[in-house]
Amino acid sequence: MEDTRRPAVVEASTRWTIGRLLTWTASYLAEKGADFPRLDAEVLLAHSLGCRRIELYTRHQEEAPEEVRTRFRDLIRRRVEGCPVAYLVGRKEFFSLEFDVNSSVLIPRPDTECVVMECLRLARDMQAPHILDLGTGSGNLAVTVAHQQRSAFVVAVDICADALAIAERNAAKHGVKDRITFLKGDVFEPVPNDERFDFILSNPPYIPSADIAQLAIGVRDYEPHLALDGGADGFAIFDRIVDQSRSFLKPGGYLMLEIGAPQESHARDRFGQYSEYELGPTIRDGAGHPRVLRAKRQA
Repeated sequence: MEDTRRPAVVEASTRWTIGRLLTWTASYLAEKGADFPRLDAEVLLAHSLGCRRIELYTRHQEEAPEEVRTRFRDLIRRRVEGCPVAYLVGRKEFFSLEFDVNSSVLIPRPDTECVVMECLRLARDMQAPHILDLGTGSGNLAVTVAHQQRSAFVVAVDICADALAIAERNAAKHGVKDRITFLKGDVFEPVPNDERFDFILSNPPYIPSADIAQLAIGVRDYEPHLALDGGADGFAIFDRIVDQSRSFLKPGGYLMLEIGAPQESHARDRFGQYSEYELGPTIRDGAGHPRVLRAKRQA
């Protein structure tokens, strides 16, 4: 494969097989500082070929057509510039489900699966739990919970119309659109005042505004700041959700919020002013970092 910055001098007899493209590109991405160069190369080449990634392993000796190499070269160029792989291919796996994504939505992270797992654990024996997902983005929380808990009914809210369109598409893709109501608005603004929920879930924006400029290029320059920027201290949306959830949770219902690992102690302290909540132990992600706060609404 030619260098993405300028055409390489390649002998006419050179055969750009799938195996050779992967080897060359993984090395090139590693030189450019990619965290997962081989994985990136495989995902982008499979996308260029229109096949599943696993199929690459049986096609190493196959020569890649020129049009495929052209598509692949453009994707690699954009990847080196910083564009996340998920946006380049338009999808991301979350809880073993494939979600459509674009630059209107935050890319789902494995850490956020902690919210789903805890919700499903507590909802396991419930009949038709009523669940609210605030700031739904791609719909990864709402869709996954509805997919896993077949009796659940979910309300998914987002302030961004483009994000809601993606979330609705993902709900239809996974066969749960009939059990999710999508509402456009700011936090609780579009939710009827008399509606009550067994669970309120959110992965709110929690990065302090001043820290946005220090984020990795792929996050800072490509992901929506609306889904990242938590205000001066990172708690602007968090505080609103904690305060207003008291009016929308059923007695015995649960509020679950994702947090940034360094925020644990400040986030827990913020629940202290509300006697309505019984705050449980912090839930940690797979790496052992503080990730989710769970509070029960007192009867």
